[in-house]
Amino acid sequence: MRWRRQGREEAGPVEGVAISGYAKYCYRKLQKAALTGAKKGLQKPCMEEIKHARNAIFSPSMFGSSLEEVMSLQKERYPDSQLPWVQTRLSEEVLGLNGDQTEGIFRVPGDIDEVNALKLQVDQWKIPTGLEDPHIPASLLKLWYRELEEPLIPHEFYEECITHYDDPEAAVNVVMGLPHINKLVLCYLIRFLQVFGQPANVAITKMDVNNLAMVMAPNCLRCQSDDPRIIFENTRKEMSFIRVLIQRLDTSFMDGLL
Repeated sequence: MRWRRQGREEAGPVEGVAISGYAKYCYRKLQKAALTGAKKGLQKPCMEEIKHARNAIFSPSMFGSSLEEVMSLQKERYPDSQLPWVQTRLSEEVLGLNGDQTEGIFRVPGDIDEVNALKLQVDQWKIPTGLEDPHIPASLLKLWYRELEEPLIPHEFYEECITHYDDPEAAVNVVMGLPHINKLVLCYLIRFLQVFGQPANVAITKMDVNNLAMVMAPNCLRCQSDDPRIIFENTRKEMSFIRVLIQRLDTSFMDGLL
């Protein structure tokens, strides 16, 4: 059985798309919601959001996809880019709005409805002009990392990270052994966080390396255990691993890389 478009104004499925395709797409979305929680916000979805959601199966989102899928999505627009546009553009927006001079950056959440609105725009390859609050792109950037289909540091490297959480040399070696795209994206993130970890910025943001590691570790590593004791113990080690990278990872090779 296949959906058929009934009229030009209908925002429904395109003719010739099997229902099984929708079923698989909805199943993946339900799995994501179970993992990350439902979308939150005080306002009802606007018509633009509803239309975007209904047609999302034909226009894959940069959120909730794998790094490989994100790079494939941007291949025509940015064929020479080695990093996800969504990552670099939102990071630049945070800095452009003086996020490195904003108290509580990455800790204080942006207005959820504004974040949702920005997410819709970003999925259309736009960054609206007139943004004033750096917490908005900062919150969306964290969301992008958190919603990656596979964590930024893949599951098969998790135990190594936990084992070497307080060994700088071993921790750096784990990063260097990641798949190429994961390594580049993680090193870009660490280089970005190193800007915020500079003492002059910390004095204003109140976000030292410990705080930065605390808010970013859950967006890079995912514990797969259901045991609360293991989750609690590993949370501390995840934070320590990211803190060590902020302090010790040499990211100078990322200069000029986009």
